[in-house]
Amino acid sequence: MAGRKFSNKVVVVTGAASGIGLAVAERFARAGATCALLDMDEARLKQCEGQFRRAGHRVMGLRCDVTRRADCEAAIQTVIDGFGGIDVLFNNAGITQRSAFTETRIEVYERVMAVNFFGALYCTKAAIHSLIQRRGLIISNESIAGVAPLLGRTGYAASKHAMHGLFTSLRSEIRDHGVHVMVVCPGFIKTHLQDRALGGDGTVTQYPQSRVGRQDTPERAAEAIFRGAQKEKDLLVLTTVGKIAYWISRLAPGFYERRMASRFKAELER
Repeated sequence: MAGRKFSNKVVVVTGAASGIGLAVAERFARAGATCALLDMDEARLKQCEGQFRRAGHRVMGLRCDVTRRADCEAAIQTVIDGFGGIDVLFNNAGITQRSAFTETRIEVYERVMAVNFFGALYCTKAAIHSLIQRRGLIISNESIAGVAPLLGRTGYAASKHAMHGLFTSLRSEIRDHGVHVMVVCPGFIKTHLQDRALGGDGTVTQYPQSRVGRQDTPERAAEAIFRGAQKEKDLLVLTTVGKIAYWISRLAPGFYERRMASRFKAELER
């Protein structure tokens, strides 16, 4: 397939110890890339490192709390020092929230923004000069909630809208430097993200997630992301339901908001 090649390139993935992050790292590794896996779960990182090495892949696992600027800067510098630079940065680490605005503490918003928005900002800022030097690629894992409203997830949607504004604007700044930015908007993917969703008081919510349609797998999402990266897509919307939701929200925003609210409002009535 014509487009970007990733053999012998250095790929950094945040939130890489499970879910979409791990699946994407595995897909790039199979294409011949060297992968740096960043995650808070040190034990799981060691397991993933072992799996990659046994498969013959070149890999580095680094514990990194993306809410800490110093952690992000240190991890990115370690990758640059160890592998010579960075060709792809996949900002994937994320957290979600499910609770009514009126019942949600400010600290929950601060936590969600710290992980989703500032984590991506810190890592991108630390890697940007290497990415420019190597004419690299930034992938921002967002959500349909980054381009449309989502009831009961005001903190999550705010963080993803902020990411969308940052990375689409950054694309226009650095395109002439040979660096591309691809925004990914997944639909419903079967990961552990929703198992750790914060409630209004900041603890993990016990309410089950509402969703529309079937959940897709991280592996299918990773394949789509890899192919989108090869083609240097600006926007990649995943899953059939995700694509339908994206276009309805663009073409008939009022209708979309009413339908979305009626589908998800039961979460707030428990």
